[in-house]
Amino acid sequence: MSAHGRRDASNWWRSMDRAALVAMVALIVLGLVLAFAASPAATGGPMTEGDFRYAVKQIAFAAMAVMILAATSVLSLRMIKVSATVIYIAAVIGSAIALFAGHEAFGARRSIDLGFLTLQPSEFLKPGFAVLAAAVLADREKLIIRKEFAALIIAAPALLILVKQPDVGQTALLLALWGALLFFNGVSYVWISALGGASAALGGLAYLLFPHVHHRINQYFDPQQTPYQAGLALKAFAHGGLAGVGPGAGTVKYHLPEAHSDFIFAVAGEEFGIVLCGAIVILFCVLCVSLLLRSARMSDPFSKLAGAGLAIVVALQAFINMGVAVSLLPTKGMTLPFISYGGSSLFAVALTMGFALAVTRQRSKIGEADFDLFGFLREARPA
Repeated sequence: MSAHGRRDASNWWRSMDRAALVAMVALIVLGLVLAFAASPAATGGPMTEGDFRYAVKQIAFAAMAVMILAATSVLSLRMIKVSATVIYIAAVIGSAIALFAGHEAFGARRSIDLGFLTLQPSEFLKPGFAVLAAAVLADREKLIIRKEFAALIIAAPALLILVKQPDVGQTALLLALWGALLFFNGVSYVWISALGGASAALGGLAYLLFPHVHHRINQYFDPQQTPYQAGLALKAFAHGGLAGVGPGAGTVKYHLPEAHSDFIFAVAGEEFGIVLCGAIVILFCVLCVSLLLRSARMSDPFSKLAGAGLAIVVALQAFINMGVAVSLLPTKGMTLPFISYGGSSLFAVALTMGFALAVTRQRSKIGEADFDLFGFLREARPA
């Protein structure tokens, strides 16, 4: 590497949130270790020999994710907003295509089979929306409508498509992200109360309208029933104990559906024990708390909001996945960021964290040129 290249790399490293970056790399490495642990169960069964093809594919996905993370971490604030706009629009269009022509699984159409990759466009809605909503809320100029409603209007097409797919979990996550951004923006207690009431009402509506939600909630609150997947996950944790049964020695994973994706945390518990599960929890805490603290120290409102929103959405998704695995929450198909198998999930979280590193980066230029996305919504000033 030339002296100029070394200087650029050094400047990049000094400008980054290094604690968050190290936590991301550690989670990616642990994801690859667990991909090798879960791949035989995903490709075989208790009486059939599996292989490591999922692990090999995950290595390729991880390499691409690292490139996405590195490339997005150096973007300017202007390019972050431009990229987020393009990504969000493409994700909405892709989710609509998946709704009508996508691959159907468990009664839902959420993904598009590209042969080498099963793409789930809805995964990319979250980073795109987090940046766009932050840009609206942080705009210093007054808009012709309330900024809170403007941000919700941006989310509306995605929410409608997600409900139609149906994907109640991603819908709830996107709404929670909107609420979190309002909270970080200093919304009034009236809005907090209204959001709480609306969330409860929407949860009740989902319970009434979607049979699978009704079934899972009833199972969760029924002391006589334990959901099949959650029950097996608990057995995996019990089998693993403190230090686990050892790499490749797990047996419960062969009976556990989605052991390589939604329930990979249970595989970690069986083969590596509570020790590794605790390490994963700590890494997510370091990642999200570091980004939140770094965001709070940023000087411009957009960086504060975007950094906090991007950190929160990953924290919420990780909490939901791990909460389901330990029966703290009702069963919900949601991947564990950085850890679960899948290109869409890994690319989307790399993009999310790349944006987060970029908006919280220490910049040498003061007053970096901004990109005015929402000028058409501003009130006309008198001449």
